Amino acid sequence: MTKATLCLWYDHTAEEAAAFYAETFPDTWIGAIQRAPADNPSTSEGAVLVVEMTLLGVPTILLNGGATFKHSEAFSIQIHTEDQAETDRLWNAIVSNGGAESMCSWCKDKWGISWQITPRALTHWMADPDPAARKRVFEAMMTMKKIDIAAIETARKG
Repeated sequence: MTKATLCLWYDHTAEEAAAFYAETFPDTWIGAIQRAPADNPSTSEGAVLVVEMTLLGVPTILLNGGATFKHSEAFSIQIHTEDQAETDRLWNAIVSNGGAESMCSWCKDKWGISWQITPRALTHWMADPDPAARKRVFEAMMTMKKIDIAAIETARKG
């Protein structure tokens, strides 16, 4: 067992979110589903309380905690993609399933979780030893929602 587990809070939609994540993200699967053993402030007896899963290789629980707390952009999950096809697939899956686009590789799923769909090339180029190239990469990224790897590479080259 790992020393840490990610816990994400949902308003009675943890099972739906877990199914979407398992269908969408690599190295993701659902483990156990725990039902409430008794009525409590967030769920009634027998309702799904916790979905245990592995999300992108990370032990995670999705908790049906009710409407008390909402997600914010202060927390996000960054996914490092290998190419434009993977970037497009993940971005489009999140946004087209009731999510929303944001800036600079960020988007939000329909449950309010913020994701950064970040090509490894972008991360690499943001560390370019040439400060002028880094600046061009950064400035190009700042104009984008979903990252366009070819456009970022063109900007890097000047």
